Amino acid sequence: MIDPQNPVVKLCAAGMQAEAEGQFDKAYDLFEQAWMTSQDDYERCVAAHFVARQQDDPQQMLHWNLEALAQAESVADERVQSFYPSLYLNLGFSYETLGNRVEARRHYEQAAQRLDVLPSDPYGDTVRDGVTRGLARTASVE
Repeated sequence: MIDPQNPVVKLCAAGMQAEAEGQFDKAYDLFEQAWMTSQDDYERCVAAHFVARQQDDPQQMLHWNLEALAQAESVADERVQSFYPSLYLNLGFSYETLGNRVEARRHYEQAAQRLDVLPSDPYGDTVRDGVTRGLARTASVE
């Protein structure tokens, strides 16, 4: 469960708001600040997940998505379980963008295996839709 009072979460929420307002430089700065102020693996997972969103370079996007997954795997409790579908979805998209459809498919499949942890809400629906679309785009690599 995400703690809305956590300082890193607050910075990421402010960054998402800036994104929604089209203020992408401000969003990047807020996500970068979240990364710089993160204190543990959980906070680093959250921050890296959002830093990845603002990368124009596909290699940098992949780097930050891999960082987010590595940090999630270091968390020794349930706080990150609901992140895994999105983390794998984003990794799949990163690999797909870089032309590696085999790795993309593998990560989309890993996301699909974890969809049951998502809530039935707009966020969960968005991730489920992204996984479905990613699997459809990479279906020919099975």
